[in-house]
Amino acid sequence: MNAEGWHADQIDSFASRLSPLRNALAHGPGALSPLEKECAIRRFEYCLDGGWKAAREFLEYSGLTIAPITPRETIPQAVAARIVDDAQVWIDMFNHRNLLAHNYDGVVVAEVIDAIAARYLPAMEQLWQNLAAELQITSAV
Repeated sequence: MNAEGWHADQIDSFASRLSPLRNALAHGPGALSPLEKECAIRRFEYCLDGGWKAAREFLEYSGLTIAPITPRETIPQAVAARIVDDAQVWIDMFNHRNLLAHNYDGVVVAEVIDAIAARYLPAMEQLWQNLAAELQITSAV
């Protein structure tokens, strides 16, 4: 599949969101101040939304219909299409995001920051690499 001539809004948006998150965690989660942790979490939320929507856009471009259009419907389809390697990591991402919506306790924030660095950012990077390979996108993020 080639993206030539196809305008992929969500995929482009997802790619542009990864770099700031990667930069925020460049020196590891322990190097972040409390304010920087909050910013990294916000960047994570942007990437998470962009990631599942980019996967949905790719799947729709591939001819699949996803209904209802939700992350929980999209992620299993993305695993089947081999653009997402581990559905559980993505489910954990959504669970952490939902937990943060109700709890900004320092322990929870630290747990989420560690998970972003160790598991979530690598999973998002892998999604981007898989999309880029499938769509033959040569520009790096």
